[in-house]
Amino acid sequence: MNRDTICVQGGYTPGNGEPRQIPIIQSTTFKYATSEDMGKLFDLEADGYFYSRLQNPTCDLVARKICELEGGTAAMLTSSGQAANFFALFNLCEAGDHIVASSTIYGGTFNLISVTMKKMGIEATFVDPLCTEEELNAAFRPNTKVVFGETIANPALTVLDIEKFAKAAHAHGVPLIVDNTFPTPVNCRPFEWGADIVTHSTTKYMDGHGAVLGGAIVDGGKFDWMAHAEKFPGLCTPDDSYHGITYAERFGKEGAFITKATAQLMRDFGSMQSPMNAYMLNLGLESLHVRMQRHCANGMAVAKFLESHPKVAYVNYCGLESSPYHALAEKYLPNGSCGVVSFGLAGGREAASIFMKELKLAAIETHVADARTCCLNPASSTHRQMNDEQLKAAGVPAELVRMSCGLESAEDLIADIAQALDKI
Repeated sequence: MNRDTICVQGGYTPGNGEPRQIPIIQSTTFKYATSEDMGKLFDLEADGYFYSRLQNPTCDLVARKICELEGGTAAMLTSSGQAANFFALFNLCEAGDHIVASSTIYGGTFNLISVTMKKMGIEATFVDPLCTEEELNAAFRPNTKVVFGETIANPALTVLDIEKFAKAAHAHGVPLIVDNTFPTPVNCRPFEWGADIVTHSTTKYMDGHGAVLGGAIVDGGKFDWMAHAEKFPGLCTPDDSYHGITYAERFGKEGAFITKATAQLMRDFGSMQSPMNAYMLNLGLESLHVRMQRHCANGMAVAKFLESHPKVAYVNYCGLESSPYHALAEKYLPNGSCGVVSFGLAGGREAASIFMKELKLAAIETHVADARTCCLNPASSTHRQMNDEQLKAAGVPAELVRMSCGLESAEDLIADIAQALDKI
């Protein structure tokens, strides 16, 4: 089925006389006639629901749609994109293990891996996404359990060479996790290029209206856990905390990863997406294929205008032929990338401050991937504690502005940018 149709009708097919829109099951618990009936659920011998911290029917219907969009075999929703990435990584790693990750990933995820998970005894090596195959392979250790990257990094806007990273991961017997938030499955499906697990911050384009937080994890169902059983004891040996079940044996390649993440991690950490948020997320998904075309068109129009402006020192947008990631974008993102553009102003910090102040349409927000255009100068907001040298080292120099182009008229957006640049 075409992705456009899946956006509209995937995940849920109502029966005769049933609700046309997915129902909101706003209940924490579910009633059963006997303890034996409920026991089958706890033993994972029957399908059903007993407590919404683990699973909820509304959430599962929306997860199913995202799974269909990505071409996966199983999926789950989480309370945020950050929770999705943590669950995906921690589902494979424990104290003493090691992660290989792209160095240009979202700062929150970088901190999750480099600081918080390090406190759990999990170490990481970060590699430049443009590294050679030799440099990438050199980052692996005997205790490496997973490779992680972002299709389009936030906010660096680098493009991951998915095939290169997948090849290296599989050569070392580990899976590749790809955060596909910015392009969404409308513009890229990482499973088709060798990725094994895909994550999303559904807060961004999937919701698309700045309304609800959420995340998702999708399993491609192709990684053979039992073939590398010594690396993944959590999946390939009995789980004493869940009735001695061995996930990879019971649920196979297609379902082991998500079942373990649900039965073990969601049980213990409880980062569940609410049914109401899932319902609103589904409303966003129904128009995702239409909105992404407009976001990409506006992003390209704005990037071209900025590239030609004398007060702009550089523009980061993989759709531009001048981008070092243009060839990768042509390969992985032939129908468009996203609506997020970052650029540096020739006048430095002061110019960026004036530009932000003079914008009329673009709102100053920490958010991206919204129906409304928003803008951020990290030096004066999220990274204001850093001096210019520290900002440059962090990849967000003082003159950098990140603009997430919404669904407005491209002509109006460019006019707003032009008048703000004129004030510098």
